[in-house]
Amino acid sequence: MINHQKLVIVLPAYNAEKTLEQTYSEIPFDIVDDIILVDDASSDNTEKLARQLGIRHIVRHEKNKGYGGNQKTCYDKALSLNADIVIMLHPDYQYTPKLIPAMAYIIVSGLYPVVFASRILGKGAIAGGMPRYKYIANRLLTLFQNILLRQKLSEYHTGYRAYAAEVLRNINYHANSDDFIFDNQIIAQIFFAGYQIAEVTCPTKYFEDASSINLARSSVYGWGVLKTSVYYALQKAGIAKFSFFNVK
Repeated sequence: MINHQKLVIVLPAYNAEKTLEQTYSEIPFDIVDDIILVDDASSDNTEKLARQLGIRHIVRHEKNKGYGGNQKTCYDKALSLNADIVIMLHPDYQYTPKLIPAMAYIIVSGLYPVVFASRILGKGAIAGGMPRYKYIANRLLTLFQNILLRQKLSEYHTGYRAYAAEVLRNINYHANSDDFIFDNQIIAQIFFAGYQIAEVTCPTKYFEDASSINLARSSVYGWGVLKTSVYYALQKAGIAKFSFFNVK
């Protein structure tokens, strides 16, 4: 625990057999209370390896529910274990687990209820191998979102995130998509509910076994980002109402 607060790490996994052990080995177990792995109907030995590593809380989807659907299961399970802090870490080793203490302590200190590990702060994205088309799209989408959401995040698209449990309990994340746009919808919900997000610089790695969506899926995601931002602006202006902004 950190200052008597329970820290739970959630690993949304899909075909993560090749990278799971390396990710798991760098988790700081001196402060982490529980680890949850949700296997989204992987076709490899992700679940078997997770059991061999000693991960206690393993949930397997018999049918693939998508990245957003995986996160819903992750957060439901973490809250059922009475977590005070929940950190989502991808088990593909694209993000370093060594940032877990820094992210958790920002929440424990009461400074911010949500912390994102940003690949864009600093110069780590391109150096870490982020494809240039993804970097450019990231910057353009982030600019658009900052304007419509009236925020100043360096990026909205990182998958490395820490939440105070209170935030997850108070936003309606089950109303979000089961696809990749879930990540963006939950940000809009967080800001709409009045919470603030801190960012820390995060080195990143792009390599063959790291998970990544292709250009076609990226395009669908991009349109979803634009739509979510417009919905947020319309709701804030009182012009329209969208159910996923409803507080639990």
